[in-house]
Amino acid sequence: MQPVVPSPLWPELDLNLQRFGSKRRISSSLMELSVKPPCSSSSCGMRKPRMHAGWNKTKFLGVMMMVNFLIYILVEVTRSYGKWDFTKPRVPPEQFWKKPEFSEAFWNRKQQHLDYVYNPLIVPATDRTTSVSLTEVVQASVQPNYTAKVERCKPDFKITTQIKDYRSLPQRFKDFLLYMQCRSYPILIDAPGVCSETPFLLLAVKSLTPHFERRQAIRESWGRAGILAGHRVATVFLLGKTEGSDYFPDVSAMLRYEASLHGDLLQWDYRDTFFNLTLKEVLFLEWMAERCPSARYIFKGDDDVFVNTRSILNFLGGLSETKARDLFVGDVISKASPHRNKNLKYYIPESIFVGAYPPYAGGGGFLYSADVGIRLRNISLHVSLFPIDDVYTGMCLQKLGLVPEKHQGFKTFNIEEKDRETACAYQSLMLVHPRSPQEIIKIWGWISDPGLSCK
Repeated sequence: MQPVVPSPLWPELDLNLQRFGSKRRISSSLMELSVKPPCSSSSCGMRKPRMHAGWNKTKFLGVMMMVNFLIYILVEVTRSYGKWDFTKPRVPPEQFWKKPEFSEAFWNRKQQHLDYVYNPLIVPATDRTTSVSLTEVVQASVQPNYTAKVERCKPDFKITTQIKDYRSLPQRFKDFLLYMQCRSYPILIDAPGVCSETPFLLLAVKSLTPHFERRQAIRESWGRAGILAGHRVATVFLLGKTEGSDYFPDVSAMLRYEASLHGDLLQWDYRDTFFNLTLKEVLFLEWMAERCPSARYIFKGDDDVFVNTRSILNFLGGLSETKARDLFVGDVISKASPHRNKNLKYYIPESIFVGAYPPYAGGGGFLYSADVGIRLRNISLHVSLFPIDDVYTGMCLQKLGLVPEKHQGFKTFNIEEKDRETACAYQSLMLVHPRSPQEIIKIWGWISDPGLSCK
């Protein structure tokens, strides 16, 4: 049985639907609506509902609306584009660069000044040699020209008024701060022949003038200059001046004789103190860049460490070119902060520095490529001197976008006591700290024994 539309609605439906064909029928899951009166033909029930023409028209209208909308957007963008004047800088309506808060800590203030001076987005490269006006910083502390080289370093007494607790600081801080602006010192003893033949590995050893015994022990063991494992190794010792005011005996004549005998000493005319180890680092980088830029790799460490030079050479021989270029490895310390205990050697007051330290390698010894060394030398001009030398090196690496890599072969805090008299414990290591001159010679003899067999 077919449902039929009631007669009052029939004429209207018939007129509307005849526009699309006199034989259309509309179907649903509930009922079937016949457009024409029931037919008596046996083929009437075989007809199928058809709505394709109407549906296609709806889709066509939707597509046309979308096209018109896209055309509208393109027209509006084109109009706006034509109004822009690319010859004039566009100034954002609101501040988008957070204004820095100038620190009360002296080192942080100085570093903010240098960051401003060397910021290429603010000061063009051609203007860096001129005086830079930084009103806020000058108001915070009357700062001298920190990047200027001086012919003769003189104390900067203005600093005494720029640090609120200067008078109560330990004497070592006062000495450091007064000469903090000085980076250039004359060299007293040079070693021009160290790099006459290009070294694969340059060993740079921090030492003090009276440490004759330590230097000689190194020359007879891990720091012996010449060919080792098929690579040329050169050694140089880094010294400042030890003065009578620090209760050092006058051994300058002996030092000059040692320099003439071995030709491996570098001495600069500055006071050799713990806080001036940073200055020793900066001066060595300058010397390396000028006198030994062709060295492939550099090890820098103290004169009381044992170094397995063969292990270092084996490690370097296995590096890829990319790894070698950015190499800086050691016993890395991360997430460290300044010590605030005045009784500690590494005490840093809050009036000098605030914030956390970047990752840095312990100053007992670390290994890096000459390429990184040159970059450190260049970037060091952008970083204020800091009293702790290994932290300062970490600050320079951070400026370069480099992170020092921790290597298990560097033991700057010694090894387990049970292993200290075992030859094989040193076979795979690169550095162990500390060791006496006698221990250095003894351990080198152990690992140099051809009969040594370590599993």
